[in-house]
Amino acid sequence: MAYRLASRALSPLTGLIIASCLILFLYSIILPFSTSQKFPSSKIQHLPSVPCNLFRGRWVSDPARKPFYDSTCPFHRNSWNCIRNQRENMDQINSWKWVPENCKLSRIDPEAFMSLMRNKNVGLVGDSLNENFLVSLLCVLGVADAGAKKWKRKGAWRGAYFPKFNVTVAYHRAVLLAKYEFKAEQPKVELPFQKATKGTYRVDVDIPADDWSSIADFYHVLIFNTGHWWGYDKFPNETPLAFFEHGRPIHPPLALMDGFKVVLKNMVTYIENVVPSSTIKLWRMQSPRHFHGGDWNQNGSCLFTDPLQEFQLDSWFDPINNGVNKEARKLNRIIEETLRGTSIIPMDLTHLSEFRADAHPSIWLGKKDAVSVWGQDCLHWCLPGVPDTWVDILAQLLTYYLKLG
Repeated sequence: MAYRLASRALSPLTGLIIASCLILFLYSIILPFSTSQKFPSSKIQHLPSVPCNLFRGRWVSDPARKPFYDSTCPFHRNSWNCIRNQRENMDQINSWKWVPENCKLSRIDPEAFMSLMRNKNVGLVGDSLNENFLVSLLCVLGVADAGAKKWKRKGAWRGAYFPKFNVTVAYHRAVLLAKYEFKAEQPKVELPFQKATKGTYRVDVDIPADDWSSIADFYHVLIFNTGHWWGYDKFPNETPLAFFEHGRPIHPPLALMDGFKVVLKNMVTYIENVVPSSTIKLWRMQSPRHFHGGDWNQNGSCLFTDPLQEFQLDSWFDPINNGVNKEARKLNRIIEETLRGTSIIPMDLTHLSEFRADAHPSIWLGKKDAVSVWGQDCLHWCLPGVPDTWVDILAQLLTYYLKLG
């Protein structure tokens, strides 16, 4: 009798427990679908930080240091081939070695690195500074495979296939990352502070550019950047950017930097949602310019023979000084904030590159009238040159992450 009374007393409690378990079960099923609109849990795979900071340090002269390649690299771009263009001081430019403060940066071993990368593909997406990076990477990796062939598929602007290792490395040109196109007719949308007299560039902030919209499953490593086209020199008042979302004009209309923030947020969200979690995702932070005495279209020059000293860097690059080279740090602050909390790893190559005012093509551009038409190139880098150090850092980062499994 006592047992039967106890059973009856417990039955309401038992029902409550069963109901609670059922609710928790249903919630666990529904929850992934309700959160997948933004960052699905399957996509958020945060790789641990590298044990030491490769991006803070100093440049040390090492006269014995020689580049891996020369002017005969088959992947060169003419205006960056400073040896062929007879740029002065190329031996000196390539004699500087980056030494991080509290850790060792090893020089890439192309054969060993490509063996590690066997059957994997590396993609770079962004503006011409990522193309600059790509050319350096191709020329260095070509040392390990003389049979490397030029490769342009899947929307790639340029690249190479390395048959010895079954590795593809390519660049996809997408200067804003988002899709944009020129509209010659007078705009039917309101524009901030501007009056378009020659047309507008429509930017769909939530749609990736066609050049990289279908590559997510092909690459095992992706390196993104954007920034150098986000200026009024590229999109002046007579042909400004007009921002759209979900196919409709954004109201109120966005000024240039506000548009940059919105595009950046949307593209990062797209990367997090679409690129597989197993893909290593890197973001190359801004590459600094070194125009002295004026901007590129104001007779700015970079005829330097030595790197800058550390005490000079803030006067050149701190936005508070409103100099012509302020864009790198200014944009980096926005990029860093946007990447925070995501699975995309910043490659902060800005600081180490700020020193190297001596390493741009400058007036040695390979074409007779290039300087009179375009001005000196104090934006891109001579090759061989500074991007070869970027390659060393990339190789060390990828070696670390790939060995983690």
